[in-house]
Amino acid sequence: MGIVMGTFSMQPKQGGFRKDKAEDELEMTVVCHRPEGLEQLEAQTKFTKRELQILYRGFKNECPSGLVNEDTFKQIYAQFFPHGDASTYAHYLFNAFDSGQNGSVKFEDFVMALSILLRGSIREKLRWTFNLYDLNKDGYINKEEMTDIVRAIYDMMGKYTYPVLRDEAPRQHVDAFFQKMDKNKDGVVTLDEFIASCQEDDNIMQSLQLFENVI
Repeated sequence: MGIVMGTFSMQPKQGGFRKDKAEDELEMTVVCHRPEGLEQLEAQTKFTKRELQILYRGFKNECPSGLVNEDTFKQIYAQFFPHGDASTYAHYLFNAFDSGQNGSVKFEDFVMALSILLRGSIREKLRWTFNLYDLNKDGYINKEEMTDIVRAIYDMMGKYTYPVLRDEAPRQHVDAFFQKMDKNKDGVVTLDEFIASCQEDDNIMQSLQLFENVI
């Protein structure tokens, strides 16, 4: 989650609140996509209006059009992993942020996801993570989907992080996960199984928390 926060800085610019508010209103009139009113987003997220103003300014600096397409998302994300290949994981993460599945991420998409990842309950965070792993959005996670995600994370972290990592390591990691998560042994993990397994097993929670650092 720290990567997202690093990408769109929450550090405010110099100047008073009135000046910032005027700048925000002017900026919102010139972008291609104007976000929903901050009052509405404040009600829908766990951010204050002031935090949303700061987030919007950072988002707009990176994405002047008000929309992020996948190529731009990958370019931004790759900056944080110079020793690895982040393109595949960025593709999966983009799809998770793109709630409308229309090929672009709006400011609303960004802050709704960020609100869950930073300030959501454990169950909300696990539900979001399940959606990330459920690549074909059929409501289940199979071994192939989890392997693709885990392999993408290893690729992104690069050889300097895992210098002696063997090719079969992602599969072994997934096999261990599935042995614990797939309660009824039907070859897929449901949302309930995923949440229950994560909450019951400290090792799984620690692994997921490590993966959160690359979100």
